[in-house]
Amino acid sequence: MLSLYHDARTPVHTVPAGAKLLVLAATGTALFFVPSILWLAVALAVVLGLYGVARIPWRTTGRQVLGLAPFLALIMVAQLIFTGRQSAILVGERLLTLVLLANLVTLTTRTSAMVETIERILQPLKPLGVRPDRVGLLIAMTIRFIPVIREQAELVRSAQRARGIERSTVFLVPLLIRTLRMADGVGEALDARGLD
Repeated sequence: MLSLYHDARTPVHTVPAGAKLLVLAATGTALFFVPSILWLAVALAVVLGLYGVARIPWRTTGRQVLGLAPFLALIMVAQLIFTGRQSAILVGERLLTLVLLANLVTLTTRTSAMVETIERILQPLKPLGVRPDRVGLLIAMTIRFIPVIREQAELVRSAQRARGIERSTVFLVPLLIRTLRMADGVGEALDARGLD
């Protein structure tokens, strides 16, 4: 199975998946209670420092930030219009820090370790009808298919550029068709293996 995991031997990689998920959840919650632009900037700097400790290439980090930039800009502009400059900066810092931290967890944790941890966490909910193995499979497939869908989007854009279409939202329709076909194929494969 492909994953977003960046293989290296660093202190960040050796932290157990459960601890990383706990830190991510706690940090994600805490960030929304910090009202200071300065302290949020410090949190962002700490996360970027962890990227350095984990020896994640800056090109990889840059790609993540560039992919997030249009959405972040849109959210910040909306905040600027409706609530003011300080609120826009706070929201931007929070989201950027949280997304980069979540990405760091993904880059430094094997998918199998993450899935096992989530399945273990969900075991107590089994009597309520939660099926930890199915949730684990869903998470593993989601992580797996994020880069696949991104790759499909690049193929569609390349094909459109070859036809002389530079900028267009029309690429969403062929991407959706390709994604649905792929989902059908995966569904049939799961069906063949006895998973409903």
